[in-house]
Amino acid sequence: MGKGKLIVLEGIDGSGKSAQYRRICEKLNRDSIAYHHIVFPRYDKDSSALIRMYLNGSFGDHPGDVNAYTASTFFAVDRFASYKQDWGRYYDEGGVILSDRYTTSNAVHQGSKLPEGELNDFFAWLEDLEYQKMGLPKPDLVIYLDVSIDLSLARMRRRQLKTNTHADIHEKDIEYLTRCLNTARKAAAYYGWHSVPYLVNGAERNIDEKNEEIYQLILSELRK
Repeated sequence: MGKGKLIVLEGIDGSGKSAQYRRICEKLNRDSIAYHHIVFPRYDKDSSALIRMYLNGSFGDHPGDVNAYTASTFFAVDRFASYKQDWGRYYDEGGVILSDRYTTSNAVHQGSKLPEGELNDFFAWLEDLEYQKMGLPKPDLVIYLDVSIDLSLARMRRRQLKTNTHADIHEKDIEYLTRCLNTARKAAAYYGWHSVPYLVNGAERNIDEKNEEIYQLILSELRK
């Protein structure tokens, strides 16, 4: 049996990605489509220790205190451990994997630390690191949820109030988040991600409308 399918949902913090991911899982379950779901980073695993230290500010209070290449390796190691310990065999036997974030998040969050003129080199380095050197699967489909910075910030604040949590060094840096949004759009163009817009005719789209678009993209990929 050949390799499986790897489908990734990507978006900056506050893009509504997690809510869309949950709804997609519900629809796959409803339609009896077998899949394995993964979420990165895996904060409850030992392999995320350096990620937790980085996000909690152990290496500096600002994202830029750890350069894009170094920080990318923290997240890549967590993915490698997950692939080897959790879902690699299922994928290799032809299974469908649905991932909330992936290597794509390094492109967005770490790429935002670099000047625009260095982005393409970084994007190429990232592909080589994770898909070639580390041997992680390359996604068959990446769905990028576009959003505005104002909407992103509002959603994050609501989430923090609801869960009684505090912003990490990424979430509290508005300038950094703005760069992430710009970098994400460049990454989507570079890698050929499918972008799902958050506006139609200047108005914010309904969550169900966007979810149905995402689900149809996934079904189309699964039919290939």
